[in-house]
Formats: sequence, C-alpha cells, structure tokens
Amino acid sequence: MTDPSVDRRTSVIEGDISLPAGFDHPHASEEARHIAEEGMVLRVQVGSGVHGTAVEGQDDRDEMGICLEPARYVTGLARVPSGTRGEAAPVAFEQYERHTVWDQPGGLANRSGAGDLDVIVYSARKWARLALAGNPTVLLVLYVPDEEVVHRTEVGAELVDNAHRFVSKLAADRFIGYLRSQKAAMTGEVGAHTNRPELVALHGYDTKFAMHALRLGVQGVELLSTGRITLPIPEPDLSRLRAVRRGEVELAEVVAAVEAAETRLVELSGSASVPDQPDREWVDAWLHRTHLAYWASRGD
Repeated sequence: MTDPSVDRRTSVIEGDISLPAGFDHPHASEEARHIAEEGMVLRVQVGSGVHGTAVEGQDDRDEMGICLEPARYVTGLARVPSGTRGEAAPVAFEQYERHTVWDQPGGLANRSGAGDLDVIVYSARKWARLALAGNPTVLLVLYVPDEEVVHRTEVGAELVDNAHRFVSKLAADRFIGYLRSQKAAMTGEVGAHTNRPELVALHGYDTKFAMHALRLGVQGVELLSTGRITLPIPEPDLSRLRAVRRGEVELAEVVAAVEAAETRLVELSGSASVPDQPDREWVDAWLHRTHLAYWASRGD
C-alpha cells in the first residue's frame, strides 16, 4: 500500500534478495535471514563503491537493506535465535548482518578486504529510528543512484520519494560525531584505534579514516545546505577525497580540511535551512500502513 498523494518518481527494481547463509552471530540466524529476504523492500550498495572513492582491488562491497517484519515480531513477543547455534537467549529481530569474510579461518575476527561482501538488512522500524535521528550511514540508502540499487519494491520507492521527510538539523550532530571519531582514528589520538597499521606505516596516517572524515564533512554540509546527498560525490571533492585515500595529501593539509568542514557543520547546525525536526508523523504512518499491507499479503 502506498500514499496516493505522492508523485511517484522512483522506479521499482526487481533484483536479488538472497542473502549469505546464517552464521553463529547474534544477528545472523537463519530465521533472521528469512525475515530479511521475505520482507525486503530496499537493498543498495553503500560504502566506498557508491561514494566513488573505492580504490580498485582494495575494497570490499558494502550493502544495506530495509525489510518489513511479520506481525508476530511487531505486535507479539516473537524472537529469533541468537545465531545459528542458538546457544544464547533469543533476541528481538532488528537486523540481519552478515560478512562473508567470516567464512574464512578466523571467523568473526577477520577483517573484510577486496572481494568480500558486508551486508546488513535493518527492520524498517529500526532503520527509521536511526534515519530520523540523522544517522549518516542509514540516510545514504535514500540517495543511491539506480545503478547501485540491488532491489527496490514499490514500498521502497515510496520511501526514496519521501527522503526529505527524514532530513533535519538533527543530522548535524550525527555527522559531527562521526567526523570527529574518524578524525581521532586518523590522527591516532589517545583511545582511538586503527585496524589498518599498514596504511599508517606507508603514509604516516590512516588514509582511509582520513578520507571518510573528510567525506562526512562534505556530505554533511551538502545535506544541511540542500536537503540531499549527491552520489557518487561530485567533483572537485571526489578527486580530493581519492587523493587523500591514496596518501597523496600531507596529514597537516588533511587535518586542516577536516577541521574546516567540522567548523562549517557546527555553523549549519543552527543556521541550516532544513527543518529543525524530521516528519515523524509521516514516517509513523508509512510504517503503520506498509506493515498492515505486508501482513495482509502474507495472511498474518
């Protein structure tokens, strides 16, 4: 069921809904996988691939999706097993999370690399909570170009057409927080952590953290200034980000650019033209009627 008042612009894309098999991880049970696959309304590529900052032969593939849940997980007390062995207590379904690198020796301790798939499919309710709060990562799914969309139903298309409902000044604090975290890891501040010591050894700093810190500044400023995020990142910012990723920019210059973006985000947190608050009323109504329609189609 969709909102008839919406002028539909986004197309439906019938694509792959299959997910990697379950694993012994709290959010990777087979039951959770089936919920995510059957209720999937949107699945897209996120991460460096969609930003345009990927370096050939070095990046994994990151995907994010949104799904509707069966009625018993929303109106009842149903839970899913905690992983495929189910040794721990069942958990509420919030997402299906799977990294194919877990299949290699070392399991959950492995770090994703070239050719690996990292995918997370959120329940629509959890995704909406995160998006309404301005989470930079989950907001991205609303702006992914068609060529990077794996699967999108009519329900998912309606969500994309209403991306503006989720945009507000609340995003400023989230972008600033994420930027500062990446900057701390980039510069090796006390308490920060880098899992890419090879980049530090080669360039003197973690260039991937640096690129992401600057990217968050670029995209946060665009969102708060225009109400949208352009993907892939347009020039000249894209070339600058790729140069940072390759270690071609001195650390001092990167830090200055990140700090300038941070300053601008702080300014926009109070002066941006986007709404002070997102449209929670519309989002609540969307969640309600789409779940009711989904349950009716399933006979729940």
